[in-house]
Amino acid sequence: MLNVSTLWTVFVVNFLALGVIWAYVIRSYPKFAAARFWMASSFVGAIGAMTALIRLFVSSPLPLLLGAAGVIAASCFAAMGIQRFYGRPVSWRLMTVTGGLSLAGVVVFMVGFENMQLRMLSYTLGQALPLILALRLLLSPPEGRVSPGARLSGIVILTIIAILVARTIGNLLGQDLSAKAGGQTHAVMVLGLLFLSMTLNFGFLLMAMDRLRAEVADLALLDDLTGVANRRHLLQRLTEECARSERSGAPFSLLVIDLDGFKTINDTHGHAAGDACLQHFTLMAQTRLRPGDMLARTGGDEFCVVLPSSSLREAAAIARRVLEVCRQDAEACTGSEIPIAISIGVAQWDRGIGAYPDRLMANADHALYAAKKNGKNDFAVYDPSPPLAPEPIGQGEAARNFA
Repeated sequence: MLNVSTLWTVFVVNFLALGVIWAYVIRSYPKFAAARFWMASSFVGAIGAMTALIRLFVSSPLPLLLGAAGVIAASCFAAMGIQRFYGRPVSWRLMTVTGGLSLAGVVVFMVGFENMQLRMLSYTLGQALPLILALRLLLSPPEGRVSPGARLSGIVILTIIAILVARTIGNLLGQDLSAKAGGQTHAVMVLGLLFLSMTLNFGFLLMAMDRLRAEVADLALLDDLTGVANRRHLLQRLTEECARSERSGAPFSLLVIDLDGFKTINDTHGHAAGDACLQHFTLMAQTRLRPGDMLARTGGDEFCVVLPSSSLREAAAIARRVLEVCRQDAEACTGSEIPIAISIGVAQWDRGIGAYPDRLMANADHALYAAKKNGKNDFAVYDPSPPLAPEPIGQGEAARNFA
């Protein structure tokens, strides 16, 4: 036969262990805010269960009330952790009101006038409502992809709610399934809720692992200094765009950008100033790009911009916008501020490039060299079949030949 007091003791021990695990996660990843709420849920739930055990030794209803408060608070903290995990504001007021009203109902129907059914209904609502409010985020997250941990957590919460509903229905039908009455049916439900509560925390741990793994993967594709894509990410994206264009025949374009005189900036002002120039250029360039365009730093003072579904003429217009914002910024520089000048090469994918992004990068590099040869602080367009007679070059601007 199941012993309720033994089950609650197991509950306490396991949730203290889970609290310690979450504390270690917080220590290792201090910016992972959701772990703080899940740690609080584990410790508060353990304290609540520990307090409820005292009812075996005293006749006062106070231990049961404090135990109920701890379990309700644990549910609220678990739900707030889910909200924080998905970047949603934590509903302190809503959770406080929900938990407070639930506990008030338990007090009224235990101390004011005894009514087991209404007392258990209040207690059940305090446990279930916070989890129901957070369930939508688990099963339909903002980013659209349900992780394995979130799916597991959602299934566990649905199962917990089903058990709580079954307990409430049993109480309304005249069976006393409360902790105060004890009994084997109550013990089986406690065992089930204990197992599910532990499983829910394992679901949270899987969610945390999936999030941290995704962050590590993102870091592997980002440039440490500027925060934009790195060369590896650029090559992945170019390979995808080349394959897409080869299937559909729709073009896309590439800009290759080089900061003019960057070595002189490093030699004259120091590498810290050079790094600041790279960061400042990144911010300026992003203000002139469209949603879906990808800016990447390929190394040193070299950048690339992938322009999906863009013709050569459209790419040249974007290159002109990036060039102009840098020129305007340079004109506004005063005192010790360092003006930034850039050269840009523009190239478009064609059937000859096929699935080989290095060919497209070579074409854009060829145009970049033409822009630098023309005096820098300019852009040029790669034309695989230039006219026999070169077109005149305007002041401060390389020849732009559109295929």
